[in-house]
Amino acid sequence: MSARLRFPIRFKILITILIVTTSVVSIITFTMANLFHTDKTAYIHDLTSEMAMHTAAEARSLLEGYVEQLEIYTRVVFERDLYQDQKSKLLGQLFEDFREFVAVTVYENGKESATVYDAKMLKEAGLTKEKIFAHRTKNPLPWDRLQASEVYIQNSTLLSNFPTFTLAVSHRIPDSDQEAVVAAEIRLDGLLNLTRRSQVFTSFITDYNGYPLAHSDIQKVIQHDPVEWIPVVKSLQNQQSYGMTREFLANDIPMVGGLANVNFSGLLAGVQLPKKAAYLTSRELLNNLIGVSLALLICSAVLSLVSARYLTRPLEQLSKATNAVGKGKYDVQLPASSRDEIGDLADSFNQMAVELNSREMALKEAQTALIRSEKMAAFGQLGAGIAHEVKNPLAGILGLAQLSLRKAEKNSPLTKNLTMIETETKRCKTVIENLLKFARQEKVTFKRIEINRLVEEATAIVAHQLGIHHIKIEKQLDANLPQVAGNANQITQVLLNLMINAQQAMEGKAGVVKVTTQRYNEAYVELRVLDTGCGMPKNLQAKVFEPFFTTKPVGKGTGLGLSVSYGIIKKHRGDIRVKSSLGKGTMFAITLPVARSGNG
Repeated sequence: MSARLRFPIRFKILITILIVTTSVVSIITFTMANLFHTDKTAYIHDLTSEMAMHTAAEARSLLEGYVEQLEIYTRVVFERDLYQDQKSKLLGQLFEDFREFVAVTVYENGKESATVYDAKMLKEAGLTKEKIFAHRTKNPLPWDRLQASEVYIQNSTLLSNFPTFTLAVSHRIPDSDQEAVVAAEIRLDGLLNLTRRSQVFTSFITDYNGYPLAHSDIQKVIQHDPVEWIPVVKSLQNQQSYGMTREFLANDIPMVGGLANVNFSGLLAGVQLPKKAAYLTSRELLNNLIGVSLALLICSAVLSLVSARYLTRPLEQLSKATNAVGKGKYDVQLPASSRDEIGDLADSFNQMAVELNSREMALKEAQTALIRSEKMAAFGQLGAGIAHEVKNPLAGILGLAQLSLRKAEKNSPLTKNLTMIETETKRCKTVIENLLKFARQEKVTFKRIEINRLVEEATAIVAHQLGIHHIKIEKQLDANLPQVAGNANQITQVLLNLMINAQQAMEGKAGVVKVTTQRYNEAYVELRVLDTGCGMPKNLQAKVFEPFFTTKPVGKGTGLGLSVSYGIIKKHRGDIRVKSSLGKGTMFAITLPVARSGNG
């Protein structure tokens, strides 16, 4: 029989995906390269033209807004129904509202008749009214153009940190046939921000002679340097809103530029960029496309391996988990890796494992409870028998010792021995009484009781004893607790025992004993007693409820207190648990059933 070459399915999936991906990516890359090569020049020209027209439209909108705002200033200045202080207040408010306005001047018959300005802004910029008017005198307004109802705009930047321009319009004086000219000094911030929006193009706004009003390079505005391609700028004078593009040389550098008519006071909007930068962008885009293609191939290879592994790994995990369950390890869980038949199979296996684990845990708990119950019952019967047999002789010994003490001389060796016999007999009697309490199976009467009231009573009883040892009692009681069914005396006995044990766990040091009550769930109420004592290791926590088990020194405890408490809580159909950490303290949690209708 010849051996067959094994070819795993994951490698078949890998090869198929790589072939398909390589073919598709190669076709897309080749097609895109040809399209970029063919349409590169047309794209650059269209983009520069569109950018120029967009800049022109935004500039026109911004300048028209300035004109409207200037008209508001003019109406306030010529309003005859307003007092001077009212006008001043309104003009001051206008400067607050229109933060880009620096100064507004009204000219009548070519002479200044009124000027309002933002003194605070001029002071911060280092300008004065006199400097502005000196510049105005050196560069007078074109009165002939203004009388023809044209809007006049001029670059009036005096400081590099405070670029401004002049906007002037004519205005008919109310109740008069005369025309007045209103000129405003306005900050260039709005127009400069417009030219700086693009990180690729150099944008500008000029007049028809190429002198910039706003430029992405602020130095050209300050120095009034004209745009290099003035002949191209002048060729656009007869056009309206259409854009145009040109290729030209600027300082021997090939450039592509776009222009559009702003249709406002003879202004043009333009953008330009080096052809090298435009082609570099295209080359970078192609290089990025090639890089993306290679990355896509690598990702396809990785994803194909992962997907193949994704299909086969759940079956391998299921096989291992089945072997583990067969060996009795029921805490095995498979991850829900998919929403298909394999995922359904994993969910079914997980449910089976959980149910088997739950049954195993329940069986162990039942066995533990049964062993403990049988141990308690056997010990109870044995303890009851021993207690009954020993109690009477102990009473006789105690009585004879006390009788002999009365007749013995003080400070004699016999008195010392009789005193020791009396003390130890009383201790034995206490142990016997605790044995009887533990073994006693009398039936108690259950009534509806309030846990919070029992807590208050029990803490009041031990408050003095704990206070002597510098132990503080804290209570955190839920005021909305339902009543529970139980015996008040026995629950109080359990509480007292737990708090005394907590006090003894402090080992004479100051600390806190905290008692809390809360709703455990719909059927149970929880009572907790926490201390800040020495704590217990985990190996001892499982033994604290066993008879005669104690962590106290010899002669300091019988080891029956927690056993008695455990029996009381179990008779109340409740549960008592312990949780402790060395050096941090111990917490005993008791759950008792809520009293139902008819309970008690």
